[in-house]
Amino acid sequence: MMETVRCSSCGAPNRAPLNSLAGGHARCGKCKQTLSLPDRPIDTSDKLFQADVLESDLPVLVDFWADWCGPCKMMAPVLDQFAARHAGKVKVVKLNTEKFPHSAAPYRIRSIPNMLLFKNGQVVKSVVGAMPLPRLENELSGMF
Repeated sequence: MMETVRCSSCGAPNRAPLNSLAGGHARCGKCKQTLSLPDRPIDTSDKLFQADVLESDLPVLVDFWADWCGPCKMMAPVLDQFAARHAGKVKVVKLNTEKFPHSAAPYRIRSIPNMLLFKNGQVVKSVVGAMPLPRLENELSGMF
């Protein structure tokens, strides 16, 4: 299984086998730094959404958010904890709906925060609203 990850040093997207990423054997093609599976949310864009989310071999939890949204800001530390706790099992990606409406449009995001869980490029679960970590984990239990 392959996964696209961004280098923590230079930001370049890289596609590498999951076992190489987990074992610390993958290197960035641009700067040669060691790559690893993300243990924190990563920001995506219209340009990177396909690789970050739709082509991921890992399940991906996408947080659709905006700068002006108070509940979205409340979810940020929860998603940080979730990403750290489930690193290697699920990837957490954040998409700012104000900056990148093109990627959000097909999913008809009407309220934020809105989190969609993708598997094999398809939405398998939707979770809307701010919530504590235990509730988020309960909502997604058994999904990845």
